[in-house]
Amino acid sequence: MELHYLYGLLGGLIIGTAAAVLLLINGKIMGASGILGSIADGSAEGSDRREKLAFLGGLIGAPALVALFFGAGSTNLTTNVVVIIAAGLLVGIGTRIANGCTSGHGVCGISRLSIRGIVATVFYLLAGGIVMVLFRHVLGVI
Repeated sequence: MELHYLYGLLGGLIIGTAAAVLLLINGKIMGASGILGSIADGSAEGSDRREKLAFLGGLIGAPALVALFFGAGSTNLTTNVVVIIAAGLLVGIGTRIANGCTSGHGVCGISRLSIRGIVATVFYLLAGGIVMVLFRHVLGVI
């Protein structure tokens, strides 16, 4: 019996719980791109920097631990390195233009009924769908 949908459900529950805990305990909105950006540009200092590094460590380490003990699940990720790098750069540029990513706008923004978060999430989803159709079905790249 295929239970892959449970991974997505479990992941969503963990992300939502982490966002709620961060907001309730620290009063901060979880936004992975903002956290990564403040580490990269050096604007995070002291305990704020350590907290953000711990967040990023958990973001990377938790899936690695799960894969280590339970095996990595199958993905539809392309093996084309150029496409992966270009996609990462475009996501990074997009999150800077939109002042946040899906964790900030989608998880935290929508749950707080933020119009900006809802609009950004709608455009993220539309852009992702259009890019997927274009690159998979029109250009045949992925």
